[in-house]
This record gives sequence, C-alpha cells and structure tokens, in this order.
Amino acid sequence: MQNRLRVGMIGYRFMGKAHSNAWRQAPHFFHLKADIEMHTICGRDAKAVEDAKRQLGWKNASTDWKEVVNSKEIDIVDINTPNDSHAEIAIAAAKAGKHILCEKPLALNVAQCQEMLDAAKKARVVHMVCHNYRRIPAIALAKKLIDDGAIGQIYHYYARYAQDWIVDPKFPLVWRLQKGISGSGTHGDINAHIIDLGRYLVGEFKEVCGLMNTFIKERPLMDESGKGQGLGGKGGQKMGKVTVDDAAMFIGRFENGALANLEATRFALGRKNHITLEINGSKGSLYFDFEDMNRLKFFDNTQPADRQGFRDILVTQPGGSHPFFGNWWPPGHIIGYEHTFVHTIADFVNAVVDGKPVQPTFEDGLKNERVLEAVEESANSRQWVKV
Repeated sequence: MQNRLRVGMIGYRFMGKAHSNAWRQAPHFFHLKADIEMHTICGRDAKAVEDAKRQLGWKNASTDWKEVVNSKEIDIVDINTPNDSHAEIAIAAAKAGKHILCEKPLALNVAQCQEMLDAAKKARVVHMVCHNYRRIPAIALAKKLIDDGAIGQIYHYYARYAQDWIVDPKFPLVWRLQKGISGSGTHGDINAHIIDLGRYLVGEFKEVCGLMNTFIKERPLMDESGKGQGLGGKGGQKMGKVTVDDAAMFIGRFENGALANLEATRFALGRKNHITLEINGSKGSLYFDFEDMNRLKFFDNTQPADRQGFRDILVTQPGGSHPFFGNWWPPGHIIGYEHTFVHTIADFVNAVVDGKPVQPTFEDGLKNERVLEAVEESANSRQWVKV
C-alpha cells in the first residue's frame, strides 16, 4: 500500500481554491488510506501562482504544467484549467502514469472525452471527473432511497440550475463565454451538473429535444487587468462576439421510460447558484433545493392518507444514517458547498490506493458529453436526437 500520495494541481482560481481546501481538509476529517502531500500548484501567471501557493497551502509553485505532469515526485494530477486544456493535460498525465482528477465538463467534445478515457484505461490509472454535487449528503440519500425502491418506478425527473452573473450586458467576454475555450456556455458549465445528477439518480438518457439561446450577442473584451478571469473581471472599450449559449433547456426520455425536463440559465435574476430537483415515482417523490442543501423532501404514498405529505429530512444524522455526515459534526450542525469537494477527494484518494474505479469516472464524463452534444444537435436541427 502506498503510504504517501503527492499531488500536482493545474489551475488555481475558483476551482483551484475549492480543490485546495479539500486536499487540506480531507485528511483531518476522513480516514484516508495514504498521507497527502500538496506538492505543486501550477498556473501561467508566475506571481499569481506563487501567491496562490502561499495562500492555499502548497509546497511548490510552477508555471509549466508539463513539468508537473512528468515529475517523478507527483502521483496525482488534479486539473482545474479552462476546458480547452483538459484533454491535453489528462492524456499526458495518463501517459506519465499519474492518477487523474479532472474538473467538469470533461472536455470540449465527445471525441476528446473518448481520447481521455482511452488513455486513462490504457495506463490503468484511476480517473475521476469532479461532479461534486453527487456527494451532497441529501443527493446521496436520494440515490439510496431510489435504489431501495422507496419511490417505486420513476416517471419524471425535473431539474433546474439557475444563476444570474452574466445578466449585465457590460459583463466582459470571459473565457466561459468563448466556445473555443469552453466548448459551450451555460450548457456545458451548469447543465452538465444536472445531466450528471439525472444519470446518477435515474439512469441513462435515450433521446432529447433541446433549445439553446444567447440573449446578449456581444460583450466588452477583457482588459489586461482581468486577463484569464472566469467568473469576473473588467471589460474594456472594444467588443467581441459571444459564441456560446446563455440558456439551455431540453425535454427527453430515459432508457427506463422516465421523462426528463431540464433547464439551465445564467439569466435568472436573483438566482445565484440555484439548483432544484424533483423526482416523481409510482410510490413517492423526492425534492431537493441546493439553497437548503442539508434537507431532502420525501413524499411516501404508501403511508395512510391522513398522514401523507412531504417529509422534511434533515440530512445531518451521523453514525452511518446519512451519507458522509459521520465525518463531520453532531446532528443538526449543517455543512456547506466546500464539503462536497472534501467528500470527493476522500473517495478519490482511497480509490487510488485500492486501485479501483471511483464514480463518476471519465466514462461518466464521456456519457455526459454525449447528452450535451445531442441537446446541441437537437437545438440546431429543431428535431429529436437519440443519445
């Protein structure tokens, strides 16, 4: 058994901070089968990455991802870069024999996802795409209830992911709004999450019918002070074309016959990171709202009529009753967004030591991308598309 795993992380901004916190915290709250060394953090801006090293707790800083990937001192590569570089870094990491954790969406398109999966399988390394919302205790409990048959045959999966951070037309043309870097806009960024949750909770998608829209066609180009920002920055005087979607929605059918209705938008004023799910079955229903992430609502139709209604489950019971929570606080002491990454890292590390797959794998990332591409094809053709 490997006693120490040394991590090299590529990227240091929003997701870099979330992952760094998880690498720091996981050993303190979970039983990991190996010690963790936060060896090297990497980014293109030498000063910024040096600052990130000190702030986030890394031993070394680098501006060359190839140096990190090929280092004999690195066991795990954690990829948090813009989407256009995921495939190149991950394939190189696999060839170098490194285990790989990669942010979502896995890559720009299905072809790149397939190359990444093939490279990881050939190298026999552990590979995981970071869909952290799978590891919200309430979502994990929903999965358990569904698998136990608590809501019976599933009829409907409804999901909405809504934000508002690009409503202002003066918001600059960051990389997330450029198709060549991001692959898609709202669709690949946040619709990918509720697609993944649909696959996790309900099953594989069979066919889709989609609609995508760009509300603001041009935005100010980034000035030099904001170069590289993903969720913010200052725009200059020159304008550039927005080449991705601002909103995406689709209906569909799962292979098991359940119906799907998904919506993702960055144009919902007042919604900052709003995720709601409802799953209706033959015996009951489940409802989840990320803005109240420690609760799961459960309607049990097998109960007598005089006591039916949505049951409010506070998913904070330790002792194995609720997923992941035994590693945190006493009952009722809630956890937050950052903890989902800690859960992800803990499961990933133990899978690396055991040499076993850990969901969601690169294969899940590939399957998610197939749904994303099918929706985009449908929106362009205005026809139903099989996944």
